Amino acid sequence: MNKSKVALVRCDTYDDEKVAKAVQQGLDLLGGIAQFAKPGERIVLKPNVLIGSKPEKCVTTHPAVFKAVGRLLREAGVIVSYGDSPSFGKCEPNIKKSGLKEVGDELGLSLADFDSGRTVSHKDALLVKSFVIANGVLDSEGLVTLPKLKTHPLPRFTGAVKNQFGCIPGLLKSQYHVKLPDPYDFATMLVDLNTLVKPRLCIMDGIIAMEGNGPRGGKPKKMSVLLLSGDPIAIDATACRIIDLDPEAVPTSIAGEKAGLGTYHSENIEIVGEDMESFLDRSFEAIRTPPTPCNSGRLRTFVKNRICEKPVIDETRCNKCGTCVKMCPVEPKAVDWHNGDKSKPPTYKYDRCIRCYCCQENCPEGAVFVESPVLGRIFFHAQTAS
Repeated sequence: MNKSKVALVRCDTYDDEKVAKAVQQGLDLLGGIAQFAKPGERIVLKPNVLIGSKPEKCVTTHPAVFKAVGRLLREAGVIVSYGDSPSFGKCEPNIKKSGLKEVGDELGLSLADFDSGRTVSHKDALLVKSFVIANGVLDSEGLVTLPKLKTHPLPRFTGAVKNQFGCIPGLLKSQYHVKLPDPYDFATMLVDLNTLVKPRLCIMDGIIAMEGNGPRGGKPKKMSVLLLSGDPIAIDATACRIIDLDPEAVPTSIAGEKAGLGTYHSENIEIVGEDMESFLDRSFEAIRTPPTPCNSGRLRTFVKNRICEKPVIDETRCNKCGTCVKMCPVEPKAVDWHNGDKSKPPTYKYDRCIRCYCCQENCPEGAVFVESPVLGRIFFHAQTAS
């Protein structure tokens, strides 16, 4: 079995020249850009634009990384477009707020259509047999994904695999949370999505990552690393090991290997470039326990509400903007002003909550965090001890 290569390159700044040099070094370690794209091919670049945010917030892929990759592809004769479907709102204004459109205009890249899409069947999928995929992805011949290294309460980690969720346009993404409330089913859907769109190359921005209450409300954490690979499972597993997170705690790892998307086992991954140990940070704030299955059903809902992690609002940080209410995908809403008083923070009805964490993911103030019930902590320790 051929090992999956993951290149690790040290880069401690977002200076354009230094990032460009680091990206070039990483690609050389993988055999060069010609391994992933040919002159004249139409390639779409997919940065992580969860929501339009200034680069220093570390919510989105940094423009310097985007610029370096876009320029290298252009110089290789590739026809480059770019885009993403954010959590809410249209592609262009969010791309603009994140500083990526200015770079795209500078490089002469075209903004792809991520606001509408077409249905595509996927007969070889493990779970989801069809997707609506953004036209910008379908109109390209290949995809290069540019994830940001961040924490996330649902899959524990958001990197290369999760980044393709933005290939589904608009609010269609929220439907998958409703249909697939179990974190392992949701992870399998993400894997199916990746085996459908087939990212050719993953370049992960870990120069300054996000720890803690990610993927939007966490804290910037300098990691000084760029990761590059053609294997989205291997690159995610390597990033997890760098932050001292067991890849098996990330549900996409096992599903991804089962689907043939890649490998998470260290013996099947060849690290090239810098030594992984030189980036290891055991102090990185992350949830290191696997998510608890949270399927539907009356008994399961009873158990879920006493064992599964749940979103909680920090009233001292909440500005009552209602983003959490707007982003809740279930009807009736799990989080809302249930008592009608909008002068106070919204409240939860946990029997309705599917634990998708869309509220936590999109809160602009980082006021929503994830709390594990006492019984859940006891359950997990009993499971790991057995």
